[in-house]
Amino acid sequence: MGDAIDKPYAGAFVGRTHHFALRVYFEDTDVAGIVYYANYLRFMERARSDMLRAAGIDQRAALDSGVGVYAVVEVNIKYRSPARLDDELVVLSTLEEVRASSVVIHQRVMRGDKILADARVTAAFLSPEGRPRRQPRDWVERFARLKGEGVS
Repeated sequence: MGDAIDKPYAGAFVGRTHHFALRVYFEDTDVAGIVYYANYLRFMERARSDMLRAAGIDQRAALDSGVGVYAVVEVNIKYRSPARLDDELVVLSTLEEVRASSVVIHQRVMRGDKILADARVTAAFLSPEGRPRRQPRDWVERFARLKGEGVS
């Protein structure tokens, strides 16, 4: 067996949009086989973490070194249609806004061409003491490149 089979799945960018595929498992559903509403947030969290990793941002190193960590401070979500047991889903994540100490990410949970959940998530960059802090400059530069913007 090759090494690839033992590696966790990693999503990727297609243009400016990060794609993260997943399957709905029994643990994600209620007794009717429909995805429990809070689990969409778990799917989106995994996709955001993977998006940052794909962008070259090492959240673990920032946490371990005391630089800071992201924390979700606002979520606006609209549920449009239910996902069901064994569905193949893709979470599409697009960076919408980069501020000094936060980012806004548009995320859509899709089944094929159908939007199941549509959200805007604001994540603030916090110091180890939990106070807002400017994001590392190289992260802001990476985000600007992802958005197709110049860096000043």
